[in-house]
Amino acid sequence: MTQGGAARRTVLGAAVLAAGTGITGLTAGTAAAADDRSDSGHGDGGRDGGYRDLPVPLVIGHRGASGYRPEHTLGSYQLALDLGADVIEQDLVPTKDGHLVCRHENEIGGTTDVADHPEFAGRRTTKTVDGVSVTGWFTEDFTLAELKTLRAKERIPAVRQRNTLYDGHWAVPTFEEVLRWANREGRRRDKRVWLHVETKHPTYFRGLGLGLEEPLAKLLRRYGRDGRDAAVFLQSFEPSSIQRLSRLVSAPRVVLLSAASTRPWDFETAKDPRTVADLVKPEGLKWIAGFAQGIGPTLDLIVPRDAAGKLGTPTTLVRDAHAKGLVLHPYTARNENSFLPAEYRKGTDPAAYGDAFGAFKKYFELGVDGIFTDNPDTGLLAAEAFRPGRGVNR
Repeated sequence: MTQGGAARRTVLGAAVLAAGTGITGLTAGTAAAADDRSDSGHGDGGRDGGYRDLPVPLVIGHRGASGYRPEHTLGSYQLALDLGADVIEQDLVPTKDGHLVCRHENEIGGTTDVADHPEFAGRRTTKTVDGVSVTGWFTEDFTLAELKTLRAKERIPAVRQRNTLYDGHWAVPTFEEVLRWANREGRRRDKRVWLHVETKHPTYFRGLGLGLEEPLAKLLRRYGRDGRDAAVFLQSFEPSSIQRLSRLVSAPRVVLLSAASTRPWDFETAKDPRTVADLVKPEGLKWIAGFAQGIGPTLDLIVPRDAAGKLGTPTTLVRDAHAKGLVLHPYTARNENSFLPAEYRKGTDPAAYGDAFGAFKKYFELGVDGIFTDNPDTGLLAAEAFRPGRGVNR
């Protein structure tokens, strides 16, 4: 059977049942916790190959299976794994008391029910995060115990109304809980569970005395994911965060790249004049290759879109990055019309599915090594046609 074949036939609801006890099971006692930390078997013992041995193109579950479940929940991660994702992504932000939790942003008004908690009404505030004014509730103003009283909800209900069915089913997971879950699933499946872990706003949080890299490295060492062949990618939009992590652990590292005209926030604060456009040039890629093994560019850096939203002429980024020995994990492929290039949309409903397979095919034909997607089952089916020895109709 092909990799992930049985998982793709898993009924989606079954994954919810499998993940539903994830949080409570994580505190089931000292013996269970010790077993979760174990690097024996295939939790993450380092006995398997490194990232170069992963399938190409690689399918990365973006915030889990966020096309089907509220993002960054154990339910979303479990479903991504059950659907066959090769790697599963986590974004990390800190709590007031220094715990790393999985949220795409530190503002949690859009992804939890915090607004429904009158005891936290006074925590609503406005902050400037990486130069942008944001109003809401922020993880750094909550202890972990307080954060655990909240429940996760769908971030974009207007597009993914069906996902709101699962609002309230899961708490906000800590990264340590995710590591325990991944190691347990690895032993159960006799196969390592790969993670793709991002430090969010690291310069901002370091300024608050809540540096991300040191506690992240400590957890990776505790759970055996700090080596060169560890089943984890470390990623950040701030190159200095990746440089700092390179001095703390040996796990593979990826520099994320936003729009060409933007500058990483650590460049802004350091008065470094380079933009992303400079970093995707051969000399910029050579610099990145000095401390990272890959890049995670926005898809528009690979194939720009024109004013009508259609794909234009591909850039040379794939070829140039490969020439420097870097892998490419671009972001983010999604099934809905509202996210697809114009030529792959079907009908006028922004929430309806378009020709996602056509879009995946375009990017895979250009030779990317992997892709972030909210719909790992779609991505995996598309990827199999491009994996060695596979064919579209097999």
